[in-house]
Amino acid sequence: MAAVSKYLTAKNSSIAGGVLLVLYLLKQRRRAARYNGKKGGSELVLNSEKDVKKDRAAVDRVFFLRIMRILRIMVPRFFCMETGYLILIAAMLVTRTYCDVWMIQNGTMIESAIIGRSTKDFKTYLFSFIKFMPLIALVNNFLKLGLNELKLRFRERLTKHLYDQYLQGYTYYKMGNLDNRIANADQLLTQDVERFCNSVVDLYSNLSKPLLDIGLYIFKLTSAIGAQGPASMMAYLLISGLFLTRLRRPIGKMTVVEQRYEGEYRYVNSRLITNSEEIAFYNGNIREKQTIHATFKKLVDHLHNFIFFRFSMGFVDSIIAKYLATVVGYLVVSRPFLNLSHPRHLQSTHSELLEDYYQSGRMLLRMSQALGRIVLAGREMTRLSGFTARITELMKVLKELNAGKYERTMVSQQEKVILVPGSGRIINTDNVIKFDHTPLATPNGDVLIRNLSFEVRSGTNVLVCGPNGCGKSSLFRVLGELWPLFGGQLTKPERGKLFYVPQRPYMTLGSLRDQVIYPDTYEEQRRKGISDQVLKEYLDNVQLGHILDREGSWDTVQDWMDVLSGGEKQRMAMARLFYHKPQFAILDECTSAVSVDVEDYIYSHCRTVGPKPHITHRIISFIYMASYYLHMDGRGNYEFKPITEETVEFGS
Repeated sequence: MAAVSKYLTAKNSSIAGGVLLVLYLLKQRRRAARYNGKKGGSELVLNSEKDVKKDRAAVDRVFFLRIMRILRIMVPRFFCMETGYLILIAAMLVTRTYCDVWMIQNGTMIESAIIGRSTKDFKTYLFSFIKFMPLIALVNNFLKLGLNELKLRFRERLTKHLYDQYLQGYTYYKMGNLDNRIANADQLLTQDVERFCNSVVDLYSNLSKPLLDIGLYIFKLTSAIGAQGPASMMAYLLISGLFLTRLRRPIGKMTVVEQRYEGEYRYVNSRLITNSEEIAFYNGNIREKQTIHATFKKLVDHLHNFIFFRFSMGFVDSIIAKYLATVVGYLVVSRPFLNLSHPRHLQSTHSELLEDYYQSGRMLLRMSQALGRIVLAGREMTRLSGFTARITELMKVLKELNAGKYERTMVSQQEKVILVPGSGRIINTDNVIKFDHTPLATPNGDVLIRNLSFEVRSGTNVLVCGPNGCGKSSLFRVLGELWPLFGGQLTKPERGKLFYVPQRPYMTLGSLRDQVIYPDTYEEQRRKGISDQVLKEYLDNVQLGHILDREGSWDTVQDWMDVLSGGEKQRMAMARLFYHKPQFAILDECTSAVSVDVEDYIYSHCRTVGPKPHITHRIISFIYMASYYLHMDGRGNYEFKPITEETVEFGS
């Protein structure tokens, strides 16, 4: 009856496994059919379908090359703290393995004393166990300490390296505005880096301990039951590991897709927070809810699919890596005992047989469990390959952006001359801005002006005007080297000698002083020899002296984006301009929220101080102070001329 029951149990397990596999395949087929049916309809897509080609992530040669490249960043040299924690973890793993062997032997002795009714031996071995308890507990907690510290140090090293690349020059701007390969850099730099580091350290621990266990238990078992038993277990490890690794291949790709969908979901939520006021004015809450629900549904559908796949793989993993491994272990350990002619047990008593069986059986059980953990570590390695692919892609994009290369969907160019990003020449010269046969084009190759040529000397006010989309802001992005030069030659001062004041100024986190001197620090203000009294004069020049009186101190910290009104933020940006004293100032409708009388006062002071070219939407109030105007018609034409009385009359 017992044999029949076992047969039925095995049969039911096989049927259950087959049913699960069929259900999974049917679910995949239904999802594919549903996707194909929706292809013609509208669907929220934040990343192009070409991203799917980037989702390749598997445990192969490419994966190991990627992981070694990242490990060289996280462990930069042999003698460093990370190496020390790696050695500490390895030492604790070895010590823990020996502790496990000792506990097996000591536990067997305690049980033998109980069965043999030996009070003396029972007390001896029990007190020995109590004596070693603090040491075993200390080893376990030192291991946890090493693992947690190593995770944190890996994350610190990798995060600093990535941010050094991300915040080098204007790379952070280029990634979001010039390159469309990575849409969610914030998630990669925070969430994915943390998960990658945790996964690497966990894999190190989950592979090192089983490998040490296997080596030690093979040595012990070879002397106990011969070399054939451990060899059989190792052969089973190899065969089952290759089989399960093959089955787990989709996990890497599914991990990459999961992280991309998580990034899209975070992105639409951050857009809602960033643009909440505009959305509220439009009563767009229903539309935004639909967008968020659509993005969240895409994530949830993928997670459901991933959960079901992992459930199916978990069933197969449990059968192959746990239960079948235990069966192989029983077969191996039973061979010397069931073979009555085996020389090891010809003269053994029942008590010696029992003690030998318990000791060998437990060692073999621990070995089979270690083998199972190595097999299951393949699942973690496959998931790690997904995180590795994303981190490697981020590193590649950062490196190329810092080298001046970017990838973007370009508009089709019908003209004979093909524009190449970065093919223009920039010459740094003080007190002059000169465009010499320079194309004005967007990063995707959309040409706004084919051939732009004009020159502005320091001390000259220039009014830049034209309809929306004609290229006014594009001109200043090229000047600030935010956008690539598609040809020609641009002569300009260095970046730090140009200052840009936008319509919506940025208020940094920090004190009132930081808002005026940004991006300088207090130490840099001191080195420049600018006193707090001079800073107060800058505020008075834009009629913001009352802010200092209200706050009481330059070191008052507030959320200045909320504390200051729109007009006050624009005037604070102008005070920032007076502090930096650049050779040229670019004013991009920077006083749109300021009253006309205050605007005239600020511009008059700005003309007295000296920084020049301007762009403003209030032509009537500014045209009297400008010497030249640059007009773009939005159809590829422009004119650069002095402002005459006829121009003033036309502007009036």
